[in-house]
Amino acid sequence: MNKNNMRKLLSFILCIVLIAAMALLATGCSDNKPVETPKTEATTAPTEKPEATDATKAPASADVTVKGEGKTSFNFEVTDLDGKTTKFLIKTDKATVGDALLELDLIVESTESAGMIVIVNGISADYNKDGAWWAYYINGESATEGIKTTKIDPTATYAFVKTPA
Repeated sequence: MNKNNMRKLLSFILCIVLIAAMALLATGCSDNKPVETPKTEATTAPTEKPEATDATKAPASADVTVKGEGKTSFNFEVTDLDGKTTKFLIKTDKATVGDALLELDLIVESTESAGMIVIVNGISADYNKDGAWWAYYINGESATEGIKTTKIDPTATYAFVKTPA
């Protein structure tokens, strides 16, 4: 084979490899995971999601309580030990979920253990007293960050589920 034919062959192979790499990159970047909510024993009607960050456009169904005022809105759910879920549409101008819920008195931190949430929507869960605790979820999955550092995503559903020992 002469040099020109060899260069053409190598160029062709390089093009094919680049096209394949771009195709893999494009399909690997898509996030098609279904959004889940915490599983409870009680069945509840789905909560409608707010649009973008305009709280005035966010529809609320009959089983959702609207709390607060502000330009940003998000869904918040509280599930007790009996599996009863209370749903809220939170409207706020705060940047984090924790700040918004603290401002509306929907959560109370422990005075003994900083960052530990002991009361949610008036329901107490104190591990030292009754062995129960509040599990924090984002879109049905255990949160990997604290509520006070969770930046508000208007499309997400944040939840606390009372969990027995």
